[in-house]
This record gives sequence, C-alpha cells and structure tokens, in this order.
Amino acid sequence: MRPTSKLRHSSAFTAKLFPFCRYLRPSKPPAKYAPIMALLATATLLPIHAQAALPKAIEAALSRADLTEADISIIVTPVGDKNASHLPAPIQVIDSSTHRSSKPALQTKPTANINADIKSNSQKATKNNNDKTSNNHLRQQSTLITIEQRTIEKHEKKLHAYTDDPYTYQSLESIPTILGNEAKTAVINDNNTSNSNNKTGDISTDNTSIKISFSPLLNHQADIARTPASTMKLVPSFIALDTLGADFVWHTRVYHTGLVIGDRLHGDLIIQGSGDPKMTHERLKQLLYKVQSSGIRHIDGDIIIDSGVFKNVSKDPAAFDNSPLRPYNASPDGFLVNFSTIGIKSYPLNDDQANLTYTPKLANYALPSIINTRSAACGQARYSLAPEWQAKQLVLNTHLPNSCQEHAFYVAYPDAKDFAARVIAAKWQELGNTLSGHVITQEAPYTTMKSTKSTHGLAALPISPLPIVSYPSLNLTQQIYDINHFSNNVMTEQVALSIGVYDKVDNKTLDKAINRSYSLYQFGKPTETSYPVALQTINQWWQTNLSTPPPHLTNGSGLCRDCTITAANLSELLTYAYSHPSFNAYVNSLGIAGVSGTITAHSERLPESAAIGRAWIKTGTLNNVTSMAGYVKGLSGQDYVVVGLINSEQAHNAYTARPVLDAMLDWTAQH
Repeated sequence: MRPTSKLRHSSAFTAKLFPFCRYLRPSKPPAKYAPIMALLATATLLPIHAQAALPKAIEAALSRADLTEADISIIVTPVGDKNASHLPAPIQVIDSSTHRSSKPALQTKPTANINADIKSNSQKATKNNNDKTSNNHLRQQSTLITIEQRTIEKHEKKLHAYTDDPYTYQSLESIPTILGNEAKTAVINDNNTSNSNNKTGDISTDNTSIKISFSPLLNHQADIARTPASTMKLVPSFIALDTLGADFVWHTRVYHTGLVIGDRLHGDLIIQGSGDPKMTHERLKQLLYKVQSSGIRHIDGDIIIDSGVFKNVSKDPAAFDNSPLRPYNASPDGFLVNFSTIGIKSYPLNDDQANLTYTPKLANYALPSIINTRSAACGQARYSLAPEWQAKQLVLNTHLPNSCQEHAFYVAYPDAKDFAARVIAAKWQELGNTLSGHVITQEAPYTTMKSTKSTHGLAALPISPLPIVSYPSLNLTQQIYDINHFSNNVMTEQVALSIGVYDKVDNKTLDKAINRSYSLYQFGKPTETSYPVALQTINQWWQTNLSTPPPHLTNGSGLCRDCTITAANLSELLTYAYSHPSFNAYVNSLGIAGVSGTITAHSERLPESAAIGRAWIKTGTLNNVTSMAGYVKGLSGQDYVVVGLINSEQAHNAYTARPVLDAMLDWTAQH
C-alpha cells in the first residue's frame, strides 16, 4: 500500500517540546542505585512517538536510491536493561591478510573453529545472564567472538553455489552454516512486558521493581501499513515459539493394514504426514529405513500417504511472479518432501556435452543424463536449462552454457503430492525393497478411504493400533533457524499452518501419543487445518498478546503483495519477544550483519559500519519492497529493536535501496 501525504503521522510539536525524552538510556552509574534513580526520574513521562527528521546518513542514502521520505517507515526503540542484555555477544570480523578489523572492540581472541567459539561463548553468556552485578555488562562485552573475513567469504561462496535466486535460499541438509544451531545464548525471563506500544522493562534491585516506558529513539511513519516481504517471517516464527515451544517436534507416523509374515507385508503401508517443514530426501530415506528395520522389506499392497493435516493449501506456483520453477514458489503440503525441489548438477564431459545428475531421483520419470553445451554465461535454471516438467519426463529446452562447469541448479516440481510419491517409490527401491502396488497420495485420513478400497484376505485386516514407526522432525528451534537465517518460504508456510493445528491439540493427549507411540488415528488427532484457520489463529494470538492492530496476512512467508504490516507492528512483536523464555532461539535464527545469513553483505555495502557483528536482522526483498527488522546492540551496551520498511510505487533497485536500511543499522549501533 502506497502512503500518501495525508497518511503521514507528524509529531513535530511534541518532538520540540520534549526533545529530552526521545529515548531513554541510563547513564553510567556513579553508584549502585544511580541507574534506578535515573530511570525513576523519567518513569512518569508520557510515551512520545516523536517524528524527528531522519538522520542525514539515511536521507543521503534515500536520495542515492531515488527514493523519498514518504517511501520509508522506520522505528528504533531501546529495549531492556543495558546491564542485563538479552542479546548474544557481538562478533568482530578480522582480516588477517591485511591486518584490518571492523570496528575494534574491547578484547578479542583468535578463532580456530567458528562453531566451537560460539558454543564456548554461549556457555559464558549463560553464566553472565545469571550474574546480575554491575560488572556483568563489562564481562559480557569483553566476551567477543572473532571471525576471519576469509571464512565468511568461503561460506558465502558455498551458499551462492547452491542457489539461483539472490533473495531466497532453498535450505538443504548438505549445506553447512557458519553459525550453527549451537549458537545459543541462555536467556533469563526476568522482564515482564505490558501491552502498550512502548514496552516496559523490569529492573530489580533489592526486591524493588520499577517499570519504565521506553520511547522510540527514531520514529518515522511507523503506523503506515506496508508490504513487508520476508520480514513477515518474524511473525509466524515467533508465534510458533510461543504457542508450540522451542522444543516442539513434528512426528511422521507409519502404520500398516493386513499382516506381516516374515519380511513381507500383506496389506498397505500408511504414512501419516504431520506437516514437518524439513522432510528432506535424506530424512525421508531414514524414515523408510526405520520401516525396513521394523521387519518390512516387501509390500504386497500400496504405500499410502495421508497428507490430510493440511487442507486445500496447494497453490499455483506461477501465480506470484510467473516463475513456477523457482523453489521459493513451492506449495506447502501435509507431507512435504525436499521442499518439492530437485537438484540438478552438471559435470562437463568434453567441449560439447555435460553429464547431469539428479537429487533426489524420481521413480517412473525420465530425467535426461546428457546435455549438449553452448557458449554462454551460466545463469538461472530457467535460462541455462529451460526445464519443462511433462507428464512422464523432464525436457530441457536449451543447451547448457559451457561456463557452468560443475554447477548445481534447483528446480521446483509443480505438484507436491506427485513429487512425494515418486521420491518415496525411488527411495524404497534404493533400499533394496519391493512394492507390488503403487504410492498413492491423498488429502484425507486412511480411515476415511478404507471403505472405498477393495481388499481381500490378509490385506483386509484393519489398521495397526499403534504406529510401527514414529519419526520425529528437527525441533522448532532448528526449523526457524533455516526460516529466518536463509529466508525459506515454504518452511515458513509449514510452520504457520502448524500453528493452526497443534496449538489446539490437548497437550496431555499429544504427549501421551508422542511419548507412548499411541495412534493419532485412535485419538482422532492431529486435527486438520487450512490457511483461513491458521491465519485466524495467528490473528487471535496477536489480539490477545499485543496492542497494535493485527497485520494483514494472506500467507505466513511474506511472499505476497496483498500482505501488510506496520513498522509499529513489528517493533511491538520484537519487543515482546525480547523478554520471552524462547528469545535466544528467536534471535539466533536471525542473520548477523556482515557475518551470516541474508544480511552478510552488509559489510560489503558499508565496510565501516558499527553494526557489523552487532545486529541480528531479518531482511526482505520484492521488486518494490526492501525491508529489515531485528535487534541491534549499541556501542553503549544498550539494546535496540529496529524496523525499516521501504515500499515504492514502481520497482526499485534493491542494491541501492538496501544501503538506506544499512545506514539505519549503523546509526543505531553508534548509540
């Protein structure tokens, strides 16, 4: 939605009247109670949403990007107590080859292994977060992780080798991450949050608790609804953490009808999908191996996939941007396999041809293994291969550019259910097993199908009362790491839809079913959901826990042009999350400015930025949208929530628009 001059919110008078309360940050304490007295002195001030002039660096970046102040909403708000930060320790990026570093900090240590350093830092941060002395802040700041610039560059090179889209990343099991899921900082929930626009933090000393309202440091058109792009992922990922819990797992269960004699099943094998966001082809193979290990090698019947947990969620993959082959356009599904995406790798054979391999393989589907080459630059799959999914075969309508050499392309398959069926059939056969029937996918429980399926003899025996396999997913913390760090759209949809299912399942019943492997068919669980149900659940959560009007969602990933949210919405959500028990799972899912995730290039665009290693950010990009939202640790030690949303009437250049929000991060970090 394009803002007009009539919609602009102006508080110039209040900004002039109360310049001293544009933000609240305790000064360095001369004594134990100094910060308490400083905060108490301002506690009675009314929250002021002052719309001051934009900082000069942001104005200059807007001008260079051919954008105006009307195109942007920004809100920067202090959060928490600077002496008890909930953010992880900052990271310093160094370049040993030139002896340069970004913004020297208090104290550094050499990095031998990134993940080991982060795990060590997590242990120190845990200790620091539980030590509430005034010296705690200094110890926490001196715990600084150091990462080599060449390590980041090497990591980025690997990432770019596996993606053909500059703004989204199709997360795969085989790709390492520079900051793994062990990068977690313990968070204590010693702050309560109110439902006001300016959240309050509790500061406790000698059993004294004082609530302080923080006014924004910068507030520019924060109440205008705008298209957020992928910063919308912050909404369902946090609500899932709050309603389901950081350790929540999806369980894919396998049952059978008939009778097992020896290693042969005389009946059907039933796979009950749970909505697992990351059932990669490797994990699917593990699931089928567990079936094999249970004693079944041969099936005299069908394999039936029950994906009924999600109803009517399939979408036209070309509807958003007429790019149906792009992995980010894949549809969610109750049993989503490998993001409905196939990897095509090319290997040069000679000057005229190349060999192609496919992962995963598709049963009963022809995939060309040899392709001719041509003299051209290697680009996206639709240009380099021009793939076309036909009924029984994949057709490549152009010769492969010879400059591709060894290269990986990722191409989405148009039908999630057909894709899952073909991959299961291929994997079952790869394990040396046999199947006399077919792999059938249906959006309904098996129990509703049995009356229409003609069975005889042993195969007519009813479904097993207990699952023979209950296969857990990665936990929610690991799932949202991929969602927010790499902006995985279809995984976000899976999580958003799951909120509409599992928040209504009775916890005692669900725990009983999970821990004792009771049949969810027996309990009539899980219930089914759809987009309207899931989005209404998210809307109700917002109305219950926050005070701003709920955002308008048509899906959970932000891959939509009719979704809208305000900067104030995101700011309130991020402030609420800051004091939540699952905050460390949330903040560690975000990219780190200049270091990892979709915000890595921040240091290339703004090499001297104070935000490098000090900002945890989710980015978003569409052809007329550039956005960033997350947290920044100021050089003073104060933590900030930052949100910046840029919308323009026409498509704008993302490479010139991003520096506008880079300037926002740098400006905030300098405080």
